[in-house]
Amino acid sequence: MNTISGNVVGLKPSQLHALERVYRRRLRPSEIVSGELGGYLTELSREIERQVGILANRRGDIEHVFVGDASRITLPAIGRIRAGRGRFRGLRLVHTHLRNEPLSRDDLVDLALLRLDLVAAIGVTTDGRPADLHVAHLLPPIEGGQPWRVLPPEPFHRSELDSAAMIEALEEEFERVAPSAVATDGRDRALLVVVDVRRKPAGGGGSGGGGGGSKVDELRELCKTAGVRVMGVIEQRRPEADPKYLIGRGKLEDVLVRAMQLDANVLIFDPDLSPGQAHAIADFTDLRVIDRTMLILDIFAQRAKSRDGKLQVELAQLRYRLPRLHEKNTMMSRLTGGIGGRGPGETKLEENRRRARERITRLEREIERFSQQRAGRRAARTRRRMPIVAIVGYTHAGKSTLLNTLTDSEVLAEDRLFATLDPTTRRLRFPREREIIIADTVGFIRDLPRDLAQAFRATLEELDEADLLLHVVDAADPDHQAQMAAVDRILGDLGLAETPRLVVMNKIDLLSPEEREVALRTGSDAGVQSGAIAVSARDRNSTGPLLAALELALWKEGRLARDQLTTSALAAPVDVPTSSVA
Repeated sequence: MNTISGNVVGLKPSQLHALERVYRRRLRPSEIVSGELGGYLTELSREIERQVGILANRRGDIEHVFVGDASRITLPAIGRIRAGRGRFRGLRLVHTHLRNEPLSRDDLVDLALLRLDLVAAIGVTTDGRPADLHVAHLLPPIEGGQPWRVLPPEPFHRSELDSAAMIEALEEEFERVAPSAVATDGRDRALLVVVDVRRKPAGGGGSGGGGGGSKVDELRELCKTAGVRVMGVIEQRRPEADPKYLIGRGKLEDVLVRAMQLDANVLIFDPDLSPGQAHAIADFTDLRVIDRTMLILDIFAQRAKSRDGKLQVELAQLRYRLPRLHEKNTMMSRLTGGIGGRGPGETKLEENRRRARERITRLEREIERFSQQRAGRRAARTRRRMPIVAIVGYTHAGKSTLLNTLTDSEVLAEDRLFATLDPTTRRLRFPREREIIIADTVGFIRDLPRDLAQAFRATLEELDEADLLLHVVDAADPDHQAQMAAVDRILGDLGLAETPRLVVMNKIDLLSPEEREVALRTGSDAGVQSGAIAVSARDRNSTGPLLAALELALWKEGRLARDQLTTSALAAPVDVPTSSVA
């Protein structure tokens, strides 16, 4: 039985019957709406002083009739099930506008979210006759382009638009231009939402993590490392975050429209979302919602190889998700697989808070046991009185490559973020039978998630035992100064600000002589022990000055500089591989 939906309160029985008679009308496939039906809708709309609308299929059958108020309509629940790529829903929306106003933003958002064939509004004159016809249709996804086109209005009775031909041509164009990324590679398709929240005017301070461009580039690299296909990016600058949606409801509608246009199935936000924001956005968009921390945790879950590393990843996941377990919302329930849901902790997502806390307690105990084992190994190496050098720096700066070059090792070094997760130690032998332990550690990143830093404190505590830090900097990265500042802040948070440090400007071979001079000057300003040292981590011949600086920093006149060195070592077996310095 056909029913009338929407705002029918206060309508007379005769008016309801008049609305029900709309179902008996039929349209030709080529026409948006017939002249007879258009006149009937405008006359009825003027009588009840409310907008009246229909949804008609391509055969010309009217499937829904609904009533709004004087300024807007509310569509019936037809769901957001998407058709195949390049295909529309097969329904057109036609409704009245009492003041002959153009299509509203709500009309256009409905067009995009419901993937309608088209949306049309018939203006109503003061005597109830059709005025102008306003029409809009979707456009294929083009970077930076509008998702829809609003056609110029024209008098209703003079419109000769062939809707069937137009829709057929549009679907062919959609099929041709639609992103081929929705292939069968099984990867998640993400729309990135990067928000720059600045409470102060430009130049008055900030997060220190670089500008919007560097944030986008870094988030793209994180997605690449996590195996996520980036379909598009939306950026916004706000004086303060919206407490409910982070970016505001209007902008969130734009995000959802763009996600539907690009066929993205996950939204990735930077900065991190509060539990309430994540819940609200997931409910509003009906898409999976990930923030930057969840993305990093997912990468760590893929990268962790050792038992200790896996435990620390699971602990970080549970600590981060615990506040989000109080309600079973779409953000959490959809994370049983795919990006943001991998790793040892994924089976715990549906546990209640009590069981999650119990699991956290067990993990902390087991991680503490590993920490005690490392302490025992450190004590054994302390007796050998070997100085410890730890390589630190921003992720993707070339730390593992430098370790391989210095020690002739084959530690995994890939062109992606967080290629190294579990610390690696090697012995390096200097002339006159001097040896040091050199350790590669997990890379840092701006705004290091608190839960991640806390969970990996057991690994980062190894830095406490270091006698010297090698701060490796990617000198070829335009944002390297902000990255250096981020590393400095993290080292300060870890209580390592006073540890002797050498600054190593890596990838110097990629710079011009002028750029090299600027980079070295920047590094020298940050250096604790001496001026910055230029190297190319892939070229062993360039590491001579670094080795000389290491020896000078660790020994004076052939004796260990005890006033600068501790008597402990990194957590690694005593029989770590050894390499000699010529």
